[in-house]
Amino acid sequence: MKSNRSTAPVSRRKFLTTATAGAAALVAAPAVITASKTDAKTILGDGDYKYEVTHEWPQLPAEFSWQTTHNVAVDKAGNVYVIHEGRKELADHPSIFVFDSTGKYIRSFGKQFQGGGHGIEIRQEGGQEFLYVCAYQHLKTFAKLDLKGETVWQQFAPMESGVYAPNEDTKPNGAWGRDRFMPTNFAFLDDGGFLLADGYGAFYIHRYDKNGKWVSCFGGPGEGAGKFNTPHGLWIDGRPGREPSIVVCDRAHDTLQYFTMDGEYIETLKGYGLPANAETWKDLLVIPELKARLTLLNAKNEVVARLGDDVARVTGKDGGGIRGDRNQWLPGKFVHPHDACFGHDGSIFVAEWVGTGRVSKLTRLA
Repeated sequence: MKSNRSTAPVSRRKFLTTATAGAAALVAAPAVITASKTDAKTILGDGDYKYEVTHEWPQLPAEFSWQTTHNVAVDKAGNVYVIHEGRKELADHPSIFVFDSTGKYIRSFGKQFQGGGHGIEIRQEGGQEFLYVCAYQHLKTFAKLDLKGETVWQQFAPMESGVYAPNEDTKPNGAWGRDRFMPTNFAFLDDGGFLLADGYGAFYIHRYDKNGKWVSCFGGPGEGAGKFNTPHGLWIDGRPGREPSIVVCDRAHDTLQYFTMDGEYIETLKGYGLPANAETWKDLLVIPELKARLTLLNAKNEVVARLGDDVARVTGKDGGGIRGDRNQWLPGKFVHPHDACFGHDGSIFVAEWVGTGRVSKLTRLA
């Protein structure tokens, strides 16, 4: 399966310059958008989808600093794991931080992912939980770790897929392109295997077995059904009443694409603003959108809430500097949600793609 190297990626660093044209359509989409102040609390949403938002929810010890927060995950005990991209030159700085259910710092590790930290998910296998972590940029790798940060295995580009440049697995560097490996996120399969999205590289979804051995891939770059332009996040949608399927956040196409568990195309959902990842809780699907909002869908994939919407301001002609200027961040509004995950009680943790990092907790009130 050779990739079409003529398809150009959409740079995260430049997406705001092209966002204005889509802002009006995004604002016009069905939404439940409210933010109110009650006794100094900021409340988002309405009815069954009502949350109290706490920005800057976890705090780092003084010796550490946020360096662009990327993804979040929650373990069985309710601890929250945050991975940031980090800076390559700060080689001894951890990229993964762990907080308890109150936001108190517990531990940190993962300096091997500095400068490219991206995706993080947690799965229980037997009686033990494991982290699955991927990194892009110059690192181009993915790994399985225990919850203390000890490496179980680490891998690089699956050369057997036939879509990567020579030596992409043995001499990775920072080169981008459709023949490069830039993994972004995972989804877990019931048979113990997993899916890995190459969201910034070849634009394929790779399937691995329970032993971490490559099996197959689907997708690739293109404009038609089942083809991608930055398949950044993915999830197995097994909500009650639905046939289990794979949902892929086709970010630069502003769509969600659904596939059977065998990778056959089903449908495309439109009306999103750079959707970055997906996760489910009971009958809800959450989609963080880099274009300044969080979307919730019910089991019929109907939009039931759009939270923290600041699309018009962030994507407007004067919005280019908001990402780097904390003074322009507004309570109850998002800048660039990059990942979101549910807590056990339905609360939502949101990591935003901003240089100084921001992790917010949306405590479920309904």
